[in-house]
Amino acid sequence: MNKRRLGRGLEALLGREEGGLEPGSLEGCELLHVAVDQIDPNPYQPRRNFPAAEIASLADSLRQHGMLQPILVRAIGERYQLIAGERRLRASIEAQLHEIPAQVMDLDDQRVFELAMVENLQREDLNCVEQARAYERLGREFGLTQEQMAQRTGKERSSVANFLRLLKLPSEVQALVEENKLSFGHAKALMSLDSPEAVLKLANRAVALSMSVRQVEGTVHRLVHPEPKREKAERQIDPNVREAERQLQRALGVRVQITDNKGKGRIVIEYKSLEDFDRVVEVLGRES
Repeated sequence: MNKRRLGRGLEALLGREEGGLEPGSLEGCELLHVAVDQIDPNPYQPRRNFPAAEIASLADSLRQHGMLQPILVRAIGERYQLIAGERRLRASIEAQLHEIPAQVMDLDDQRVFELAMVENLQREDLNCVEQARAYERLGREFGLTQEQMAQRTGKERSSVANFLRLLKLPSEVQALVEENKLSFGHAKALMSLDSPEAVLKLANRAVALSMSVRQVEGTVHRLVHPEPKREKAERQIDPNVREAERQLQRALGVRVQITDNKGKGRIVIEYKSLEDFDRVVEVLGRES
């Protein structure tokens, strides 16, 4: 099977055949120095978590060396809207830079969304829940099929389908995945359970016990395919012995079981209360 590469996803977004630019060249874009306060965030940014330490480290680098790679923006009226490079923009603000280099592109909303998503996927910045929400939004807002989303982002269609299924899990479980308490492998295993209550219960148990993906898969399999209860084999008993059991049960008023093996065995008399015991002793005493 030929696996798609994310680089091909960028070619689909910026390739010459679609009137865009070859990735890595961007010679056709206008390069400007844009005031930081004139740049609005990307409304299609799929990434939600930007660790403060990561931004602070990048800000230190920008103070010392400046911005070596321009961000990508598009013109919206008299302002600019970010397309790609949010980490650099956030770090520029923290570094108190007034202007930064930006290449201005002419892209519609869908291509902006796709480009932001592919950029994050290339750096593996998106956790699986963020990816799932991004795919869902691509389908909902732009009407893309799973196959089209796979082609645009360089993923297999089955991977896109699995990400979308993740959003069917309870929100509490999605949060555990976002917090890296559960992996995507854990989440995929939990998807096989129909009951949200069972999913949440097993997810919390997996976190509490640090269960591996294989252990969760095994537990899910046992829940989905329980082993049939083994029925107790019916006792093979001689008809005469069976009749003797019945007579004793009628006489004593309690359950009696006789085990016979060629004339040798035992008689088990069961009682459930002291009253039963006293009655059995009384009956046996009269018979003696």
